[in-house]
Amino acid sequence: METVQVATDIWLLPFPVGQVYAVRRPGGFALVDTGPAGSEGPILQALEALGGAPEDVREIVLTHAHRDHAGSAAALAAATGARVLAGAADADAVRGLDTVLPPVLEPWERPIWERVGAGDLPLVPPARVDRELADGDRLDWGGEGARVLHVPGHTPGSIALYLPSAGVLFTGDTIAFADGRPMPGVFNNDREQVLAACRRLAALDVETACFGHGEPVIGGAGESLRAAVAG
Repeated sequence: METVQVATDIWLLPFPVGQVYAVRRPGGFALVDTGPAGSEGPILQALEALGGAPEDVREIVLTHAHRDHAGSAAALAAATGARVLAGAADADAVRGLDTVLPPVLEPWERPIWERVGAGDLPLVPPARVDRELADGDRLDWGGEGARVLHVPGHTPGSIALYLPSAGVLFTGDTIAFADGRPMPGVFNNDREQVLAACRRLAALDVETACFGHGEPVIGGAGESLRAAVAG
């Protein structure tokens, strides 16, 4: 699998649908999202190329419970022994104890939904969640750590991660990158909440923005996010 370095100690692992980020943190690695079910093999191979063994994965952080983000969480947790972390309102969906709500599609989103076949991905095997994340929680990833921001709208428990020391933001599907620019994510449960979340994320001091879909913005990402909100 191709890996793309997007910042110091952060790599993008792209899949045909969705993508994963590997973060080297004190004592090992963390993964942000896991790709669709069946992605664990390529992810572990990519980590090996970065010098990491399966047991070096300490945490798996899920930005939300959708198939293209949480699909391989159970397999990766079993292969690595890593703790699985997810937003509190999505945790039971990850565990298989609750239903993942279908999106409320805007009229212009319907042809996109039909074209990408978002519902055709493999089902998500239930995974344990070792820690339910809330707004303001902090993960020990070195420096000032990673701050958890609860950004409901795409799903009820969607989260973003902000690394103030590095100026890096992981947006999940709250923001995407398409047509050469950031934009509010699509296929949401509540679009107004997503727009409010986009404004919140755009106010952060960000140099690098890592999206759930689309190329990262490396350098001056905050300006790009603010332009997307203003537009």
